[in-house]
Amino acid sequence: MAYGSVRGQLTRRAALFGTGAVLGGWLTHRYGSKVPPVTATRQVTPSGGAETLNDASLLNETPIFRHITVQENAGEAVIARLRAEMSEARAEGRPFNIGAARHSMGGHAIPPGGHAVTFDNGFVEADIASQTYRVHPGARWSQVITALDARGMSPKVMQSNNDFGVAATFAVNAHGWPVPHGPMGATVKSFYLLRPDGELLRVSRDEFPEIFNLTMGGYGLTGAIVDMEVEMVPNRRLVPTFKKMAAKDFAPFFIGAIEAGDVNMAYGRLNVDRETFFEEALMITYREEGDQLDLPPVTGSGALSHAAARIFRAQLMNETAKDLRWWFETGLGPMVGGGEVTRNALINEPVATLDDRDPTRTDILHEYFVPPARFAEFVTACQEVIPASYQEMMNITLRYVAADRESVLSYAPGPRIACVMLFSQEMTARAEADHRRMTEELIERTLDLGGTYYLPYRPHARPDQLLRGYPRAEEFVARKLELDPDRLFRNGFWDTYLEALA
Repeated sequence: MAYGSVRGQLTRRAALFGTGAVLGGWLTHRYGSKVPPVTATRQVTPSGGAETLNDASLLNETPIFRHITVQENAGEAVIARLRAEMSEARAEGRPFNIGAARHSMGGHAIPPGGHAVTFDNGFVEADIASQTYRVHPGARWSQVITALDARGMSPKVMQSNNDFGVAATFAVNAHGWPVPHGPMGATVKSFYLLRPDGELLRVSRDEFPEIFNLTMGGYGLTGAIVDMEVEMVPNRRLVPTFKKMAAKDFAPFFIGAIEAGDVNMAYGRLNVDRETFFEEALMITYREEGDQLDLPPVTGSGALSHAAARIFRAQLMNETAKDLRWWFETGLGPMVGGGEVTRNALINEPVATLDDRDPTRTDILHEYFVPPARFAEFVTACQEVIPASYQEMMNITLRYVAADRESVLSYAPGPRIACVMLFSQEMTARAEADHRRMTEELIERTLDLGGTYYLPYRPHARPDQLLRGYPRAEEFVARKLELDPDRLFRNGFWDTYLEALA
């Protein structure tokens, strides 16, 4: 999710999140009705020790053997370093795995007791003729945007925020909100993969296509990506339109706008106050403006983004603040945040902007992929499950994902509406147990509608739910073991769900 305006580069999402933030934040802080928090049973406090790794949930502190960070450009020296680390791990019977920004929420990129590598390198090289860019797998999307913006280009698809790693996005097959595209993996042309046996392969849809499909959305279990070639598109000046409607009517409006063929970016939101939960929707679409000359250089988050974060956090256990935010987002926001904006400005927003920095709470993401024809039923399911769960929901964003018929662990066998939810959870054992119960029920209701859930978040799904949502999981395991019979590349996702299928 990211917003921006061309003049002053104020972020568009910030305008919708935070129009009137100063007044609204003061009013809700002083007069808002607060719901008392659930009594904690045991505070979860990560140690932050050097012998452990954690992820964005802060609920997955995991002992490891060694953690190294690779900042060098992709090349023979990096490959030799990775081979040496892999060789030691294999000899000692320890797992090996690679991560980047470590924003997963279930320990998915952490090798328990093993060798953890973090890629952190910003190398990006654009090729205008081929409309592709070569990138180090550890480059963050903010670095990609900066490099491509200077050439008048933009990532074709990326995650909705800019502080994730490029190869990590491919490994979880994340999507964004450019339309009418599928997951980011659909825009990857080729990559170099260091197999578990140490062999270096160039992998594409023509060269080792089975490995390509296994690695796309394969959670880093097939080997180490050391170089990538990815598609890009021209950066464009866009103008937004806003449409408010009943939530259960959202899908036909949303799909219709995308199928019309003139929309460049699109997303939606639903209201989250408990009294009228999920009754209203807002659809935001961006189309190209006539004048595409002299696009301004992209900038990062501005003051409005930080003001937006304050009112966003004012919603915590505060129904008045939720009502005010929805009013700003659907009423005042479009009036002050409805100007032209570049494509790169829209996507150049870090998730860290909305960090609450509260050690007693953590932000937990969910994502569900729903067939458009069943979206109204999904809204009903959420209305029946979430308000009764005692979980504190802060936001939901709706996006379009085209069908992905390539990756073995595909979450979109057909076009889907992606429903991204953000909850604020207490850092307690009781809150974690309560959240697990709600998540299992939401997953079950979504599966019943022919949809599925996203894998990188809390490991709350039951094993039978994994197999229903990802019916090729057993095939994935069998093919992974052909590549890696020693199970060298392992992580929390493998240990929690896939080892039992081996």
